[in-house]
Amino acid sequence: MNSVSNSKLAHPGGKSANLVDFITTCLDDSKGEDIVTIDLEGKTAIADAMIIASGRSRRHVGALADKLIKVLKEQGHQRVKVEGQSTGEWVLLDAGDVIVHIFQPEIRDFYNLEKMWSAERPDVGPI
Repeated sequence: MNSVSNSKLAHPGGKSANLVDFITTCLDDSKGEDIVTIDLEGKTAIADAMIIASGRSRRHVGALADKLIKVLKEQGHQRVKVEGQSTGEWVLLDAGDVIVHIFQPEIRDFYNLEKMWSAERPDVGPI
């Protein structure tokens, strides 16, 4: 079994929590690697959570994305937006409240989204 790591987040609440669990389980079942979930609450309004996973090759990244799109649609998420599926190096899936990035390991290391999005929001104070 691959490790699903939620150590970098306080799990999002509400309906997003169920969607996060569903997506991470699907990625894990499809042999996605190094699955990380990041709580985006208070950091951005674009989504409640971000999930980042790796595939071993372009083919594996594409297969992970295909499977996730299929099961999300089966669960009623008809408006999943997808970018990058043709190259297979980095696929972005926008499932509304949850954004999913599936990378080849070297591309993931280069962009290092975990570091960028896991950092605490600075306290700016009143303006």
